[in-house]
Amino acid sequence: MGIVPTVDALRMAREQELDLVEVSPKTNPPVCKIMDYGKFKYQLAKKAHEAKKKQTIIQIKEMKLGLKIEEHDLTFKVKHMKEFLGDGHKVKVIIMFKGREVLHLDMGEKLAQRIIESMKDAGTMEQKLKFDGRNIVMIFAPL
Repeated sequence: MGIVPTVDALRMAREQELDLVEVSPKTNPPVCKIMDYGKFKYQLAKKAHEAKKKQTIIQIKEMKLGLKIEEHDLTFKVKHMKEFLGDGHKVKVIIMFKGREVLHLDMGEKLAQRIIESMKDAGTMEQKLKFDGRNIVMIFAPL
């Protein structure tokens, strides 16, 4: 419609039983639009709801292992970790040291390397081995 005085724009909006909405206030002159503001707000809320419905939430699943874990228990836990990665979740693996086991960090690193080797086909390492007090922590992400 071009540049129209504010009074005329308001009159035109009232004649159509609609609202005069300021779209861009910082321009010179400000840009306004004649529309049903209630309907506009409803459509924005509906779009936001649809966008929220489609987003995926990635969870971090934790697996805690002791240093003296048996082979069968390790394969069982690795199988669960692969399932979590297959579902699209991240997996945080914690190898815990109890008591004087802290003196044998090399055994913990060997266990971590075994886990890394068995997880290669299911996920990638997002965070390398990190010593966190009495624990070794690593995080796997899905492929």
